[in-house]
Amino acid sequence: MTNTEDTEESQASQKARSSQKSRKEADNSTSSKRRPSPMEVLRQARGQLAELTGMEAESVSSFEQTEDGWALEVEVLELERVPDTMSLMASYQVELDSEGQLTGYRRVRRYERGRAEARRSGGR
Repeated sequence: MTNTEDTEESQASQKARSSQKSRKEADNSTSSKRRPSPMEVLRQARGQLAELTGMEAESVSSFEQTEDGWALEVEVLELERVPDTMSLMASYQVELDSEGQLTGYRRVRRYERGRAEARRSGGR
């Protein structure tokens, strides 16, 4: 009778573990439908832009959540030159939907890496 009880207990614990695993999998599938975290959005944006343009993102200079998703400004190396301070950089405005999928991008500025932006003075 002890063997039967052990077998029943073992089966019950296996069912409990299986049920917990199913709940975790269901939670994971539900969480995949949730809005991605900001870090996930950044990674997706950089990867998608690189895939579309063939240029790797060097940095993200602005990042904000919008009503429709996300808006980023991404800095990329467009043309490598020697010395490195003469390389051409570009800023791209990147828009993503609420799930982190790229919906559009455009280059908004092109500049030499070593050149600082000119200061805008207040009417002087």
